[in-house]
Amino acid sequence: MITQIEAKPGLSKEWVNGLLSKEGSENSLAESNNDWLNSIRHNAELSIAQMKMPTRKDEIWRYSNLDKIFSQPFKLADKTSASLAELNLDDHIIPGLDSYQIIIANGCCIPELSNMSDLPEGVTISSLQDAKSLAAIPVSTFLGQLAGKESHIFSALNTALINEGVFIHIGTGIKLDKPIEIISITTESENSLLLQPRTLLVMEKGASATVVERYISNANHLYFNNNLIEIILQDKAALNHYRIQDESKQAYHMGSVFVSQMTCSEYKHTTYASGGHWARTDIHVDFNGQSAQCHLNGLYSVGQQQLIDFHTKVQHHAPDCLSQERFKGILYGKGGRAVFDGHIIVDKDAQATDAHMSTSNLLLTRNAEIDTKPQLEIYADNVKCSHGASVGQLEAEQIFYLRSRGIDESRAKQMLCLGFAAEIINTIEIESLVEIITKQLQEKILVLNDIL
Repeated sequence: MITQIEAKPGLSKEWVNGLLSKEGSENSLAESNNDWLNSIRHNAELSIAQMKMPTRKDEIWRYSNLDKIFSQPFKLADKTSASLAELNLDDHIIPGLDSYQIIIANGCCIPELSNMSDLPEGVTISSLQDAKSLAAIPVSTFLGQLAGKESHIFSALNTALINEGVFIHIGTGIKLDKPIEIISITTESENSLLLQPRTLLVMEKGASATVVERYISNANHLYFNNNLIEIILQDKAALNHYRIQDESKQAYHMGSVFVSQMTCSEYKHTTYASGGHWARTDIHVDFNGQSAQCHLNGLYSVGQQQLIDFHTKVQHHAPDCLSQERFKGILYGKGGRAVFDGHIIVDKDAQATDAHMSTSNLLLTRNAEIDTKPQLEIYADNVKCSHGASVGQLEAEQIFYLRSRGIDESRAKQMLCLGFAAEIINTIEIESLVEIITKQLQEKILVLNDIL
């Protein structure tokens, strides 16, 4: 039974109800054979029904024009939307990156193109539909538990429309020798698709791994990628998580990252966002065990008429935890806009917390815009916390100095921008990823001469 939203008439209500209706969900949302999965989806529908529809009057959406999304007639993607004929993986493989590969086309996992050979014993990668056969791993215990706590309309919609997804489980003490790479490719379609990729990653005690998420498209077309990943790190687990978003300039992207950390776990996250017409990433981290560490690093480049938006929320529930956030933006296009909204919360029992947040931005054109809002909310009395924000331009003296050494103006600006971004890029421990991000950034900055 589909739960209709009781709300004032408006684009958002009609849009969401249309997706939740049987008519809108034909083909892609046939009832799952898993009772627990159906229950999770139904509970998410009930949650949506109780939600206030988002508008720019709401603080977390004040910088986003959601009407642009709600006015689009997106059609839910299904397996028939994932045309293998249009996939040319050779164009999207990163040279020199040896990885276990999961291929997602138009929101659907494509096992025949994925490379899961030689997985170590104790590592499981499967679809959520097949998770019912994993009796030793309580998938139903984890799925939706993190996203449900901090859900907004888009994360709740992802849960309500779960039909398939990726489940990754790394057993106790296992240290993966190469990264798991999740490549989400969107191909051109007759319809403007709504994609709902879902990933659940559970790492047991002492496990160690690297995960690379890449969001790309093979054409400049309109779609909405509403993706969500839940990450559970048990005691002493360690994860390096890289996220690259370089999608179609007409695309809408809503990425939701939920992380739960237990005692002495370590989470390192580095993200690079440069694609999409409207792109937002929400990162939620909960410290649920003491002496854990979290490092969030972000780099975004914003071109003409783009919006790239980052919201982070780090909640210190346990004592003696460390969180560090560093985000940097380069805005080079006319009408380009970026948002950074960071929120650190320290509970009264989270004594000896060490939490720091900084955001820095370069505005290379006069009418680019950055909205930055770092926040600290502290209820403990024994803490070390700080936050800072800066916005600036390239220094004329630095450009003059480089030009006086025989470097042309375009190259000088490129060098200064890359120097500014280096603090974030250098947190990446995979050389082939460093090379591809550096190359992408160089190509984007080269358009400066046509803009300025």
